[in-house]
Amino acid sequence: QVQLVESGGGLVQAGGSLRLSCAASGSIFSINTMYWYRQAPGKQRELVAFSTSDGGTNYADSVKGRFTISRVNARNTVYLQMNSLKPEDTAVYYCAAVLRIASTQAYSHYWGQGTQVTVSS
Repeated sequence: QVQLVESGGGLVQAGGSLRLSCAASGSIFSINTMYWYRQAPGKQRELVAFSTSDGGTNYADSVKGRFTISRVNARNTVYLQMNSLKPEDTAVYYCAAVLRIASTQAYSHYWGQGTQVTVSS
């Protein structure tokens, strides 16, 4: 059984910062890529950023220069530092990971439950 648990969401004024955390736990053999997605009301879920196992990162154009993804492999944890927040960043933020559990040979995609981020103007 694998769990991804996000934390760090909340209410912040425009221009402020938040740091999201996501910890993966369970019978994990290895983690490949870790992701942050978000879904705003009435909109489709969109990819915000991802971090590969070899240290590569990538960002949506809308957050480049403002958000930073990082991970601590030894803790199976990924972070999203969000600075200069805007009202349009308001969404539920989801952590996801492509990982292999100990009893299998294949990598699968797992999701967290999400954490709400609200940016007031």
